[in-house]
Amino acid sequence: MLVIRADLVDAMVAHARADHPDEACGVLAGPEGSDRPERHIAMVNAERSPTFYRFDAHEQLQVWRALEESGDAPIVIYHSHTATEAYPSRTDVSLAAEPDAHYVLVSTRDPDDCELRSYRIVDGVVTEEPVSIVEHYPPGDGAGRGRPAAEVPATCGGKPGPAEESCS
Repeated sequence: MLVIRADLVDAMVAHARADHPDEACGVLAGPEGSDRPERHIAMVNAERSPTFYRFDAHEQLQVWRALEESGDAPIVIYHSHTATEAYPSRTDVSLAAEPDAHYVLVSTRDPDDCELRSYRIVDGVVTEEPVSIVEHYPPGDGAGRGRPAAEVPATCGGKPGPAEESCS
């Protein structure tokens, strides 16, 4: 399960909407080994494409080095899909190189609602996982695995589901 603060979800969705109609991409970083995203790092889609994303190699090297120096890691790697559902494409799966990361997809195909889903992608196997959006992480829980406030359905933005969470 991905437990994530609402402000980080808002940042990913805002980035995805700002870059629309091109795909947006970025990272949520957190302490190495914690599974707890703490900060948003918007990155440049070097492809500037509505159907494909690729981190700029120079920027990615700088970001990964800075993460390593600060004792952080990419907890979430995210990108947007502009015209399709939030599900990894074959290309997304083939490029997934961080087996410990949560891969979050945000679909911006609907201008009024968003669809946000999280996956683990290891050795080409895609496993969807629940997402729990919280206002604050539980105190003393460095792993981000406290009791979640609510599980988020596959679509968000006020649509009925297991929980109603706004993504915009």
